[in-house]
Amino acid sequence: MVAARITVNGKETPISPAAPHTTVLDFLRERGLTGTKEGCAEGECGACSVLVARPGVHRPTDWVAVNACLVPVAALDGQEVVTSEGLATVDASGTPAVLHPVQEEMAVRGGSQCGYCTPGFICSMASEYYRPDRCANAGPADGPGDSDGTNGSDGSDGSEHGPNGFDLHALSGNLCRCTGYRPIRDAAFAVGMPAEDDPLARRREQSAPPPVATRYTQDDSAFMRPGTLADAVRLLRERPEAVVVAGSTDWGVEVNIRSRRAGCVVAVDRLPELRTLHTGSDHIEIGAAQTLTEIERRLDGAVPLLAELFPQFASRLIRNSATLGGNLGTGSPIGDSPPVLLALEATLVLADADGEREVPLSDYFTGYRQSVRRPGELIRAVRVPLPLSPVTAFHKIAKRRFDDISSVAVAFALDIEDGTVRKARIGLGGVAATPVRALATEAALEGRPWTAQTAEAAARVLRTEGTPMDDHRASAGYRSAMLGQSLLKLYARTTEAVSS
Repeated sequence: MVAARITVNGKETPISPAAPHTTVLDFLRERGLTGTKEGCAEGECGACSVLVARPGVHRPTDWVAVNACLVPVAALDGQEVVTSEGLATVDASGTPAVLHPVQEEMAVRGGSQCGYCTPGFICSMASEYYRPDRCANAGPADGPGDSDGTNGSDGSDGSEHGPNGFDLHALSGNLCRCTGYRPIRDAAFAVGMPAEDDPLARRREQSAPPPVATRYTQDDSAFMRPGTLADAVRLLRERPEAVVVAGSTDWGVEVNIRSRRAGCVVAVDRLPELRTLHTGSDHIEIGAAQTLTEIERRLDGAVPLLAELFPQFASRLIRNSATLGGNLGTGSPIGDSPPVLLALEATLVLADADGEREVPLSDYFTGYRQSVRRPGELIRAVRVPLPLSPVTAFHKIAKRRFDDISSVAVAFALDIEDGTVRKARIGLGGVAATPVRALATEAALEGRPWTAQTAEAAARVLRTEGTPMDDHRASAGYRSAMLGQSLLKLYARTTEAVSS
């Protein structure tokens, strides 16, 4: 097998002798690329972001920003990475000669003070700068003030897109404590479109590096990336103690913060069998190893409840790596996707060396971070049945608007015909040891008229669902109160829509 290698800023370099748990962040810094910084070591600050060339949604390649502090460098075997140092144009001696457009705008608009967070902002901004469909959201190119982001759709009216189509959510995983965000926003809204001779823009027209089957070992520990699903489940049967990772957004935190180490890590993020998205006559099947960003862009609003979830799920940096399979596989009672998928009546396709089986998500969780998934079994796909319920909502109660852990998460999917609730599905997170369906509340709604009286009665039932607890995020009483308020909010929203 070919030795593990990674291409950084156009130069190929061996991964050895880095340990299998070594992060991309540490690997880069050990080689003098110190623009990439460690701030939080758990994917919340974005100081470590870098660009990775990945298969594109609308073009052969997308430049995707990821948290270098979470990804094992062995996971990028055969892949291409660009750091903040690699964005500028350099002269023959290797000295930066011309700043990249996002670097230039950050500089001239005062978007950097101490500079610690700046390289991470630059890489996240560059990812959005190169997003192929950004121009579709752009406003008039030469309108008054549009060139510098000072009026029009400049965010001053609460919008999240600039006149150049720049989506500020691209920076939701980047934190700054010096400058404040206005000059950074101004820089984001001022960048134009990539020039025709921009090498990174041209790179998008070529295929991304294909997945490489990897078997990287150092010091009695190993990182393995099987080439096929069959290889993966065979390996997991041989190594049942192995840690399975996809985007490493959970395991990376364990490695960094809790100093966890594994004798064997098996990566499934590039398995083609786990990266499908298919719409059939009676269901939509979503591959468990697709990133949330890929799912969001490929579905393009086809599942409104998922479309409402995605902007509230962590940050764009995390969504660029995190997967549905990983979020469900951890079994966390405060994961954001389980309540939504419970309301959608999703099922999971589980695969092992003996074949596949399909399990309703409502039967999947058995206890705190426990499930019916057997040793050696993988989540291959998530299936969402069709047709979809027309009335849906996802309410996430947290201390911050974005990039935060839920205190309570509630997802609704209702069929209302002729003013009567024909079907109700409600998924809850943060109120029990597992994500749960609000079965009593569903029963209190079904067959009844969709009126204020019904909503108020059902809200009283919803407040009693689960076994909420007191912790540093919220009290049990607050969680229960928010459950009831969520249903009343849904009712208010639906009646306002009808009246308008």
